[in-house]
Amino acid sequence: MSETRIDQALIDAVVHSRDAVMGPQVILTSGNGKAYQAVAQSAAIAIQDAADSLRNISTVATTAAGVALAQYLATGDDKYKEILNATQTVMTSATTDFTNIGTAAVGILKSFKDI
Repeated sequence: MSETRIDQALIDAVVHSRDAVMGPQVILTSGNGKAYQAVAQSAAIAIQDAADSLRNISTVATTAAGVALAQYLATGDDKYKEILNATQTVMTSATTDFTNIGTAAVGILKSFKDI
């Protein structure tokens, strides 16, 4: 039976390569990076959804305001002023929601620097 000897330099190279790829710190850093990317993508989607919602609410509110203004000008009835005020309230609320979602997303992403 013949004995095969492996050069120690080759063994050292394999060990160093394994440690460079599979060392505990490398795995931790890689895992944190992947988690950050996943959360960042989710945050971006949440912000995009909030922007879409703001755009849709704006479209509805602007349309309602246009109709109410036309009716107010045609009739002089003060009930249409109330509708105009309501559309402004809806837009303010939607803008606040958008800002809160963006702020929350940024806060979540900033928390990753502490990991």
